[in-house]
Amino acid sequence: MREPIHKVMKFTDIKDMLIKSGEKFGDKPAYILKTEETGKFKEITHKEVREEINNLGTKLINMGLKNKRIAVISENRYEWGIAYLATVAGTGVIVPLDKALPDNEIENLIIRSEVEAIFYSSKYNNIMNEIKEKKTTNVKFFISMDLETKENDIYSQKELTEEGKKLLEDGNREFIDSKINNEEMGVMLFTSGTTAMSKAVMLSHKNICANIMDIAAVLKVDENDRFLSFLPLHHTFECTTGFLYPISKGSCIAFCEGIRHIADNIKEYQISVMVSVPILFESMYKKVMKGIEKKGKLETVKKGIKISNFLLKFGIDIRKKIFKEVHENLGGKARLFVAGGAALDSEAEKGFNELGFNLKQGYGLTETSPVIATEDDKYRRLGSIGKALPSLDVKIVDENEEGIGELVAKGPSIMLGYYKNDEATKETIDKDGWLHTGDLAKIDKDGYIFISGRKKFVIVLKNGKNIYPEELENLVNKIEGVSESFVYGQPEDDGDYKICAKIVYDIELVKEVYGTTDKNELKNILWQEVKKVNKTMPAYKYIREITITDKELIKTTTQKIKRFEEIKTVVKN
Repeated sequence: MREPIHKVMKFTDIKDMLIKSGEKFGDKPAYILKTEETGKFKEITHKEVREEINNLGTKLINMGLKNKRIAVISENRYEWGIAYLATVAGTGVIVPLDKALPDNEIENLIIRSEVEAIFYSSKYNNIMNEIKEKKTTNVKFFISMDLETKENDIYSQKELTEEGKKLLEDGNREFIDSKINNEEMGVMLFTSGTTAMSKAVMLSHKNICANIMDIAAVLKVDENDRFLSFLPLHHTFECTTGFLYPISKGSCIAFCEGIRHIADNIKEYQISVMVSVPILFESMYKKVMKGIEKKGKLETVKKGIKISNFLLKFGIDIRKKIFKEVHENLGGKARLFVAGGAALDSEAEKGFNELGFNLKQGYGLTETSPVIATEDDKYRRLGSIGKALPSLDVKIVDENEEGIGELVAKGPSIMLGYYKNDEATKETIDKDGWLHTGDLAKIDKDGYIFISGRKKFVIVLKNGKNIYPEELENLVNKIEGVSESFVYGQPEDDGDYKICAKIVYDIELVKEVYGTTDKNELKNILWQEVKKVNKTMPAYKYIREITITDKELIKTTTQKIKRFEEIKTVVKN
């Protein structure tokens, strides 16, 4: 097991976390929000956040929602966090729903989760009114995040919070004094996929708190840090690492206004920490390097990197000074980036770190609350996802001759199971308590974990060799002008597979780099580049055919390629 490298505040459940961190960081800002006036911001302290949680939680219990399930669905915003915490820290079970689901799937998940109340933003007014009229669910309370007062049986979150405040002032302590059983389900999360396929993951307070404490033991964050919340809050990676973790550390959270506004938001909010998916950091890195090249400063930066790397060997870090302009372009405060959800390109990781930004790769699953492993403040190995967190054990099962097999994990952050699905639970967690991740990996002698790809996506050739699509995609994505790619096996008449790639190009970039946007010309140019990639690999891994497009790949809300959907668009029967 890995040793913690930072001191950690201990807590038993989310309520305990809120109390202890609130006592320590009460006067520090917990949220920074934009106001209607340009350039003016509103700060909400940790003390104010906890008061609002207590007010709303008191009212929810007063409405008869003690030990009930309550859903929340909206864009990332302050009210989402309050609804989540007012439910989970003393009322009942919170059910965060994917904000990008179509209406019929939202309805199906509300039915499946048996929720009796739902918090939502005005974007979902139509579907909520429809559900309310159809009466196909258990929902008794529809709660709007945007209404000022109750309208047509739709409750106002703001008004309920005020009513809870009055109840508290009158001596109602039901929420304040409520006890948490940290081993029971506190959160129900649906895995991505269609409604029929998605599984409801049951997480306890113990699961989530073990993960938060583990992260705190290996990554240093404090009350002076500001997080930019970008990934959807319903997703457990963002929820644990970009919401609950900063709240536990007295940090401040700002909300990103969308992918096009990331650079501006990092600057104007003076962001120091950001948790996101690799594709975002890779895109940021490409833009940073393109900007340096356009200014004719590439050679100067390369020399600066050589000098700073040499000095780092002696513990002298001058990266922020040498690359001051790059840092100022990202607000001047950015210091820690954490990537998760897919494999991070080692070039972007190495590049950002050489420029003085601490970019780390993590790995996890919804079923593990979610983080299993991450690089830390002391140890890193390029290309790895770091080591397992302090409270977790990991190992490889069913290894092949290359030492690659399925990664399994065991520890206090492993889920309770899938709701009403014992069969799927038994398939995922074996009788000895090991959770089977479905990911193929190898672990080196020092405990660093290297992910090869998803077990179910491996292409097995007739000669028994395994092709990991993610490995090839990583190489293809480095070709200039390529924004993303999808590698797959095209079935052949002899029962083998031909390795193919669907390549998505960036129109503006290819025009700039190759001087053309003609599809036939581009295909030929990119094919020559793919041939160069082939030469760096054994022949059995060669990509034999490509298709190109400027339309982005089909993805989940957390930017993972929906491989089973993509395969339908490319494989010929």
